[in-house]
Amino acid sequence: MVTDAEWTRIRRGLRFGQVFEGTVVKVPRPGVIGIFVDIGLSVGGFVDALWLPGEIEDWPAEGTVADFKIFWDDSRQQIRLVPCDSQYLRNDFTAMVERIRPNWSSDVGQPVPDPEPATPDE
Repeated sequence: MVTDAEWTRIRRGLRFGQVFEGTVVKVPRPGVIGIFVDIGLSVGGFVDALWLPGEIEDWPAEGTVADFKIFWDDSRQQIRLVPCDSQYLRNDFTAMVERIRPNWSSDVGQPVPDPEPATPDE
């Protein structure tokens, strides 16, 4: 885990849609949580199960090297990603993005905002 100051520094260098080559390092509960990806930073990357194929055997396995792009931000010290390769995306990815992240196309290239300060119950 990095300090809050380091996390803020890292985020200031990130842009939505920015692509990283990464290695899938952990698939803790296939079909449930998502996958953890090492993208060469001091914080890890994560792809939520929501964005991955419905069939678990279609998920990238541990050790898979692929391109991933920054897709989401929240307060966790993780780079929230989606795979660039359509074989690792849910079949209705485009429709789901329209539903959940309708402004995605205008966010591409924009900086990932500074993290919100943690609240006492986090």
